[in-house]
Amino acid sequence: MRALLVIDYTYDFVADDGRLTCGKPAQQIEQRIVSLTEEFITNGDFVVMAVDVHDEGDHYHPENKLFPPHNIRGTKGRKLFGDLGDRYNHYLKSEENHLLWMDKTRYSAFTGTNLEQKLSERSIREVHLVGVCTDICVLHTAVDAYNKGYHIVIHKDGVQSFNQKGHEWALGHFKDVLGATMMETGRKMIEE
Repeated sequence: MRALLVIDYTYDFVADDGRLTCGKPAQQIEQRIVSLTEEFITNGDFVVMAVDVHDEGDHYHPENKLFPPHNIRGTKGRKLFGDLGDRYNHYLKSEENHLLWMDKTRYSAFTGTNLEQKLSERSIREVHLVGVCTDICVLHTAVDAYNKGYHIVIHKDGVQSFNQKGHEWALGHFKDVLGATMMETGRKMIEE
């Protein structure tokens, strides 16, 4: 069994008027993320919607010094974006059909969550990552997965960022430093 971790694909990170949006680059990966989510669910694999959560007025969270308020609990900014949201927002706070919504308060989906336990319960050792931001939350989740001994698969056509230089750097880091398998439209990328 494999796991697909869908990282922060929410209104605030993707919509044109999102509070910390990646904009068009993130919108262009929407159908790839939806397709992968459907594929994993159909195959009986595990899907985790790992979604950033912040509280209004929390002046102690370290991200508040770096970024504007985003993904505030109880706002539309935290809802899954677009077609992904239309299909899966109703799963909020539930775990059914191999799908789990997981709140996270740090960049990595492993930090402060029970993600490792949920993967262990299913004997999962391979994690596939999609979502935003490639060079922030996807990167930190991948580093933690590497340090915990998981095989990492990055879907290059399923990740994006608001920082294109950071995005490109992170793609290289996944492959060259973390030894991740790089996939694009369902095929392992040919090494150059």
